[in-house]
Amino acid sequence: MLPLPARFAGIILAFAPLFVHRSWRHAQNLLVGAILTPGQRTVTSVLRILGRAQERRFVNVHRILNRAAWCPRSGSRILLCLLVDAFAPRGPVILGLDDTIERRRGKRIAAKGIYRDPVRSSDSHFVKASGLRWMSLMVLAPIPWAGRVWALPFLTALVPSERACRERGRRHKPLLDVGRQLALQARRWLPGRDLIVVGDSGF
Repeated sequence: MLPLPARFAGIILAFAPLFVHRSWRHAQNLLVGAILTPGQRTVTSVLRILGRAQERRFVNVHRILNRAAWCPRSGSRILLCLLVDAFAPRGPVILGLDDTIERRRGKRIAAKGIYRDPVRSSDSHFVKASGLRWMSLMVLAPIPWAGRVWALPFLTALVPSERACRERGRRHKPLLDVGRQLALQARRWLPGRDLIVVGDSGF
C-alpha cells in the first residue's frame, strides 16, 4: 500500500468496513490507483500506475470487482456522506439525475439494448447506439477552484432494455421509475436534509 497523507488516508479508510481483510488490501490498491490513473481506469492501468505491471496474481485484484462479497449500495452511502460533508454541509442538497449509455457489444452482455445516442444525434439526425443504459444520481456542488458546478456521482443503477427484461420474464422499469427509486434511496440516507432533485426534459 502506498503511503498517503493523513487527509487522504482517512477518506479511503472510510470504505474499509465494506471488505474482509484480504479483499481490503486489493481494494485499497484499486481505489488509490483509480485516483492516480489518467484515461481509462481499467485494472491493468491501475496496476501499471502503481508500479505493479508484472503482478502475477492479477486475477485476485480483478475479483474485487466481479466476485468479492461486498455491498456497492453501502459504498454509495459512504460516498454520499463524504460528498455532503465536503461540499454541502449546510442548506439543501441538490442532486442531479441523468442516464448515460455505455457502448458494449457481445453475446454475454444480456442487458444491452439499442438507444438514441444523445451526443451524436440532433433534432434532424438520429444516431443509434448499442450498449448498456445506466442511471446516475449525483451531488451538484460548486467547486471553488473550477469556478463551476460539478456533478459528483455516488449512486448508479443499470436500466436493462425492454427486450432483456422480456427475455428474462421481468417487468421493464421506465427511466422515470428507476430515477424515482434512486431519489427515494437518497431520501432514506439523508433523513434530516432538504433534497432538490433536478433532471433534463427526459424526466
